[in-house]
Amino acid sequence: MAATDAVAWRGLDRAALTRAYDNSGAVRDSAALLAGWRTRSAAFREGKAGRTLAYGPGPRQAVDLYRCGPAGAPCLAFVHGGYWQRNAREDFTCMAEGPLALGLDVALVGYTLAPEAGLTRISEEVGAALQLLRRETGAARLVVAGWSAGGHLAALMTTLAANAADAVLAVSGIFDLEPIAGTALDDALHLTQAEVAELSPIRRLAPGGPPVSVIYGGSELPELRRQSEDYHAARRALGLGGDLHAVPGADHFRVLDALAASDGRIAREAARLAGQ
Repeated sequence: MAATDAVAWRGLDRAALTRAYDNSGAVRDSAALLAGWRTRSAAFREGKAGRTLAYGPGPRQAVDLYRCGPAGAPCLAFVHGGYWQRNAREDFTCMAEGPLALGLDVALVGYTLAPEAGLTRISEEVGAALQLLRRETGAARLVVAGWSAGGHLAALMTTLAANAADAVLAVSGIFDLEPIAGTALDDALHLTQAEVAELSPIRRLAPGGPPVSVIYGGSELPELRRQSEDYHAARRALGLGGDLHAVPGADHFRVLDALAASDGRIAREAARLAGQ
């Protein structure tokens, strides 16, 4: 992280720092966009049969798996966002359309939300979901993708869970939790200093591990853009593999259009990481 950037966010009071991470507030029609995803996702499920695999007893401890056709196809595991305390895997089924058309199986990963679960437990649940997918799918290659808070969880899997991913695609993610601990988002998360240290992907970098492609929207909040740029730069400084992409003109929500469409930049990057 650049020293000037660190000073900039640390100089904000709690209200200003909360606004700096308020993606919903920054995109005025975000509620309508989410509603549209839910409608499209419900229609998708009516038209294509999937399989639900439970990795635990909780109602959210499951993944919904959709097959593209050939046995042993690579699999894209998608982890949803919502600042670890909103949304559900079913809201994002429509995001499978693009990757499925490109020859990838797609799994939508669910997890227990805060405040019912803390971030340590949420991270463990995602790791358990990926281990289940390893066992059950027979995928030639497992790419873990996530958006927003899901981008954080996807990136974290490169070091937190052994053999969790062959590649990672982190979209508009959070890679350093320290600023989040200073926002109103922490009212539900209750992050400890140990969790900030252990669960911030930028603080867990080490040689080796799978490639991580980082993608964000060109019109996102400055703090979201900075988080992606700093994380990619820190990885490059250690010689770790992965690319950085900005989707021109996309805000924090519309960036996912590039995943749902088979010709979108995120869908194409997922296929590339999967070896398609």
